[in-house]
This record gives sequence, structure tokens and C-alpha cells, in this order.
Amino acid sequence: MSTKLKLSFACWDYDRIRPLTDGTVQPTGIELNWLNTPVEETFFRMMRHQEFDVAELSLSSYLIGKDRGFPNFTAIPVFVSRFFRHSGIYINTNSGIKEPKDLIGKRIGIPEYQLTACLWIRGILKDEYGVSPEDVFWLTGGEETPGRIEKVALNLPSNIKIQPIGEDQTLNQMLEDGEIDAMIAPRAPSSFLNGSDKVKRLFSDYPTVEKEYYQRTGIFPIMHVVAIKNEILEQNPWVAANLYQAFVEAKKKTYEGLKQTAALKVTLPWFTTEWENTIKLMGEDFWPYGVEKNRVTLEAAIKYSYEQGMISRKFDVDDLFSKSTLEEYTI
Repeated sequence: MSTKLKLSFACWDYDRIRPLTDGTVQPTGIELNWLNTPVEETFFRMMRHQEFDVAELSLSSYLIGKDRGFPNFTAIPVFVSRFFRHSGIYINTNSGIKEPKDLIGKRIGIPEYQLTACLWIRGILKDEYGVSPEDVFWLTGGEETPGRIEKVALNLPSNIKIQPIGEDQTLNQMLEDGEIDAMIAPRAPSSFLNGSDKVKRLFSDYPTVEKEYYQRTGIFPIMHVVAIKNEILEQNPWVAANLYQAFVEAKKKTYEGLKQTAALKVTLPWFTTEWENTIKLMGEDFWPYGVEKNRVTLEAAIKYSYEQGMISRKFDVDDLFSKSTLEEYTI
């Protein structure tokens, strides 16, 4: 009979967690019941109902929760999702938008204002291109299905112009039809994926723009953290460090598989070239966990959340994570 602590773990199927989900890596003293759920579902159920013991969670939602003191969970510095987001700005080709400053005065759709991808894009637009959140008109709602709402109620500054779209409308269709000028979202709209000539990316050569941004700022935007319910940590304070160590080990095994050249681990013919170029730009551990290697990125996210009116105070980065994951023992 197992004496391990059984914990539910909701997370999408990333290669960097697969050693944990297939049992290759097992956190000491813990048996994880992995629930493979889409990120939107995981976030909704965790923020609204705290259904899981451990879950992947939007960084933006986590900051809001910490600011309000509810829901009650604490993160470990494991960042299962990261994404350079210049690629996440889509425009209608008849909108007259050619460059970022042309977004000023336009109608921009977003699935939810508080989404981490939208947080980063708004921050980048302001810091890099002089387009502030108050310079545009925001419309919120379902990207592909009507009826999407914010996971948490927001109290935004009065100068933010925002309203929901109609109960039967979708942002994707509105973008293609020209009812909105642009859309910012983590998921590419189906009109773009299906090749519509009415929809394109604002930054067509986004890899070049994103690499230059990284070289200049050192920021690789963090999208998702891993959060643990506080009641679990109160009863079993050792869980945070043991889980963190397991996630680190799982990522190491993922790196080992990706760097092999005898056979391709990923279904992309020139993946090895991409791997080598990424290391040249970002170093061997280009997807770092832990606080110190991510301090600049986390401070930027906190700054954006505060400036955009979603949190009431600027957190110290160390206060966001379980204390036992901020330092490691040595022998």
C-alpha cells in the first residue's frame, strides 16, 4: 500500500513535464494524478473553484489572486509556459494599421483583459512603441465561441475604455468582418489559421523582432506558473520543494532528449538548427526555472500588472513563491 501523498495535478501536455506524467521522474513522497486539461479550462476551474491540489496557472491570474488574498494558493518558480508575444497581435487588412502606433484610436478585441498574453502585449506596446492601454478601445468576449467572461472581476482605471461584445458575437468573426480593427490573444484566430486574406499579423517577421527584444531586455515572457493550494502546504510544507525539484529534473531530461542527433525527438526537419541557434542566443538553460534567473522577467510582469490597474501594489518577487524554493542546500 502506497504511503505517498496523492495530489491532483491539472496541466496541459508539455514535453517539459512529460517525465513527471509518464513516471520517469517521481517527486519524493508524492503520487501525482495528472489531469490533461486545456489551459483555459484549467485556469477557469482553478480560479473559480480551486478544484485541483496543484495546477498550471496564468501568471496574471496568480498576481491578481495574491493581491486580493483569494484564491488561496502559492506558486513554485516553475514556468511551464513561456512565449514571446509580438506574434499575438492580429489585424484586419483593411484597418489601415501598418505599424504599432497605428493601433492608437482603434477597436481591439481581447478574450479577457487579464490574460497574461494580453498583459505582456499591452506592456510591450507601451514601453516599446508608445501605445498605452488608454489609447485604444477594448472589446472582450469569446474568440471562437460566444459568451466568454473574465475569470475574475476587474476594477480597471476609469480611463480604460472597455466593453463586452454581443452575446452572439465572436472576436474571430468580428476581426475578419472588420467590426474590430485588431485582436490580441494567445491563440491565433481561426480566420488567420485558415488563410483569410482579411487577417494577418502586425509583426510579419516576428521572430526577428522578438529575438532583438530578448537581446536588449533579457526578458523571455513567462505565461504560466505552477500553483499549490495553501491547505496542502499548511499540512505538508515539504511538498513545495519536492515538487520543484521534480519539475527541474523533468526539464533536464527534456533537454537531454532534444539535443540528441541520432534521431529527431520533435517532428520538425530542421529542429536541430533551431536548438543550436537558441542556445547561441539564450544559453544552455534557455527555459530557466527558479527565481534568480527570472527576476527581471517577473519584475516586468509585476510592473505591467500594477500599471494596468489589475493589482494594487508592486510585489517583491520573492513574496510570490514558496520560501522553500528560493534557496537550495549544498553539500
